[in-house]
Amino acid sequence: MSAKKSDASKKTIAVNRRARHDYFIEDTVEAGIMLLGTEVKALREGKATIAESYASPEDGDIYLINANIPEYSAGNRQNHEPKRRRKLLLHKREIARLAQAVERKGYTLTPLRLYFNDRGIAKLELGLGKGKQLHDKRETKKDRDWSRQKQRLLRDRG
Repeated sequence: MSAKKSDASKKTIAVNRRARHDYFIEDTVEAGIMLLGTEVKALREGKATIAESYASPEDGDIYLINANIPEYSAGNRQNHEPKRRRKLLLHKREIARLAQAVERKGYTLTPLRLYFNDRGIAKLELGLGKGKQLHDKRETKKDRDWSRQKQRLLRDRG
């Protein structure tokens, strides 16, 4: 029951819906993000896109690359760069495990969701995924359509 309560208290900013379509997500990790003040304010306005972004291990750290957090509307000349690399905050063991997994063939770190947790801190849900091929995507779509049709049949019958 507490898991449902904590999910309700998380304010989602951006969701990468293509990630689960393009990858088999095998593991998820919650990571903090190093942000500037104007970036946090822009996120509070709900402006961010993580659809084309990915995470990459570099120099013993993991960085979020190509995530777009637009400039804060009321920001001054010290506003942030919208598509800059942002360092992700993880434990050293997690960084080592994820970096090792990325080195294996076909694995990638994909951001799934950007949100504020119940304490108001910006977090990123990272997914460790293996790329789907075209026939896998068709299979997933077929399964989803069948389950939807099955629910419809059960609802009409009962």
